[in-house]
Amino acid sequence: MSIESTTTEAFRLPGLESLELPERPEVSAGHWIERGPSKRLMVFSGRSHPELATAIAEKLGVELGEIELETFPNGETYCRYCESIRGSDLFLVQTGCQPVDRNLMELCLMIQAAKLASAKRITAVVPWFPYSRQDRKAKPREPISGRYVADMLQLAGADRILTMDLHAGQIQGFFTIPVDHMTALPLFGRHFRDLGLEGEGVVSVAPDAGRAKHAVRFGEMIGAGFAVMHKTRPSRDTVEMTEVTGRVRDKIAIIGDDVSTTGSTLIVGAQALREHGATEVWAFLTHALFSEQGLKAIGESDLAGIVVTDTVPIDPRHRPEKMTVLPISGLLAETIMNVFSDDSVSAIFGGDTQLF
Repeated sequence: MSIESTTTEAFRLPGLESLELPERPEVSAGHWIERGPSKRLMVFSGRSHPELATAIAEKLGVELGEIELETFPNGETYCRYCESIRGSDLFLVQTGCQPVDRNLMELCLMIQAAKLASAKRITAVVPWFPYSRQDRKAKPREPISGRYVADMLQLAGADRILTMDLHAGQIQGFFTIPVDHMTALPLFGRHFRDLGLEGEGVVSVAPDAGRAKHAVRFGEMIGAGFAVMHKTRPSRDTVEMTEVTGRVRDKIAIIGDDVSTTGSTLIVGAQALREHGATEVWAFLTHALFSEQGLKAIGESDLAGIVVTDTVPIDPRHRPEKMTVLPISGLLAETIMNVFSDDSVSAIFGGDTQLF
């Protein structure tokens, strides 16, 4: 509402009577106030997999943000952002590789520091979600460790989680914040089609009943048949194959799994498939958490080849020749850009990312 001239006269100073004050424009209430600057996308990396974070930043056309990360002599982690992140859309890249607990704690501190520094939205980019295999109580008096990790990240202040090929679908239900669940299955399908491993002479094999739906989906991608193996675990690191259901004789078998640490499932599965008449056995794996001994065992196995992604770093000194590493930086960069621009993430996969 405009101010009356009589009110204005009462507040004029002596000698300024001839000056006329400009009239104020009328102001009406609205639903919002538009004010710059516009949204800012910033990417920071922890110490778990800096090569992957660098590749993601290059795909996005940005530089990695400057952050100071140190480990004190007593083992505690220190974190400090070396530039302003106020009001930014922050993406923190940290995978769950070894040392798992240090990397997980480092991610929580990065999130909490960003929260205190007034970042507008904090997205934790965790290609391999740690403790995801401990998603239930398999025995009495066990923790549900995957649920606890989800609580930690939310309590630290994460607004969103971006991950790949979770071990089980129910892990998404551990969170009360959005979870963008990506899959490397299309990357593997494209790779095997490029190798010419497709059609009726190929069979997609699930290493256990829990991966059957994934194997069916992969078989559809390459036009192959489907089979499933049945296994038992006498101990955590020991696997025994009891039966193979499906036709594999005189065919090239491709085993697909989400994660492996020792490679025992793939190695024993390859032996069982060869005994059932498969001409060749290939494997693909999203998260290759192999130790040095595991990489050596894979190299000496009956597998004709194994294809993995770089969700976790793989030591090139011990990587067997039959192992191919597919980069996932392009997929993650495209997802980050869609999240930043508030576009559909499922559209990257044609609208369907539900694999469980």
